[in-house]
Amino acid sequence: MLVTHEFFPHRGGIAVYAAEMARAAQSLGYAVEVWAPALEPGIAEPGWSFPVQRLPLAGNHSLLSQWRMARALMAQRDRLRAATLYIPEPGPLLSMLLLQYFDTLRPARLLLTFHGSEIQRLASRRLLRWSTSHLLDKAERVSVVSAFARDLLRRHFPQASAKVVLTPGALRTDLRLTAPVSPPRRKIIILTVARLSPRKGQLHVLAALRALPDDLRDRVEYWLVGSHSKENYAATLKAAAAAADFPVRFLGDIPDEKLDALYADADVFAMTSIPHRHSVEGFGLVYLEAGAHGLPVVAHAVGGVPEAVLHEETGLLVPPGDQAGLVAAFVRLLRDPALRQRLGAAGRRRAQAHTWSDSAAALFGPPPGS
Repeated sequence: MLVTHEFFPHRGGIAVYAAEMARAAQSLGYAVEVWAPALEPGIAEPGWSFPVQRLPLAGNHSLLSQWRMARALMAQRDRLRAATLYIPEPGPLLSMLLLQYFDTLRPARLLLTFHGSEIQRLASRRLLRWSTSHLLDKAERVSVVSAFARDLLRRHFPQASAKVVLTPGALRTDLRLTAPVSPPRRKIIILTVARLSPRKGQLHVLAALRALPDDLRDRVEYWLVGSHSKENYAATLKAAAAAADFPVRFLGDIPDEKLDALYADADVFAMTSIPHRHSVEGFGLVYLEAGAHGLPVVAHAVGGVPEAVLHEETGLLVPPGDQAGLVAAFVRLLRDPALRQRLGAAGRRRAQAHTWSDSAAALFGPPPGS
């Protein structure tokens, strides 16, 4: 039973992670069932290879969603006694922090995955930290998506150290790759694919591109894919874009099946994530996706990003706050097509280094009786 608040049609790395771990568990021989938030009217369920039970909840971290998830888990407590309960993200984990104290809810196995930011949030308050410690004691195995997240978990919850396994993400199984497009005399396209959030750092990319030398600034165009703006960030971004003297295109949400063409048109991928409140980039599947399309990456060396982007091998990493260094990284890539090609080729190889089957085997192990 894989229980998640983030699943299709929700966009983002955790939604991809949940779906792909379900597929990989099934490929190991497990009978998989996914519980996910209800679909909005007009959205059809894709043809999953496993059953998906849609629950009457919004899929956010509100108390109402937590309560409805808790009620669904309690309603299935008899089935769970003979099942593995897998929680791959913080939404249902918050429900389990309370449900763990009910003796009637005792899954045969409890498996958890942590991505990074939730570790800091759970450790930030005494009651949450205490309850999380109890839940970790009950878990058979705990996975993390990066060495950064592993170290964070061990620092805040050292009692879980012996249970921790590393289960990084990989490429989407439905990812389509198209040969890059190189029309003559075109702009150099910088692409960011991320929700419009301060943590994703699009403003830093814009500021760096505005600080380029005149001859390079005349040659660039910046494309932003994503919406779901937080903290009025989209308005701030659009105001900064209006002041730029190069083209900036806000493309909104693009379906996965159409993203491939945008990657093929782009020359450089940039996502300069920064720590924001308790939130930090735990890994970043989108960096692997960009690499799979042969794009060199510009990013901040923060959280688990250096495990997704290898500095001077698949991209260029800059410390957060080093705006001059960020400008210099763009200058290097824009002036050196051979460097772009070398980093992009290495990115393709790097994108194949992780597989979902390896991560699933590390977390789930072989099915009982296999």
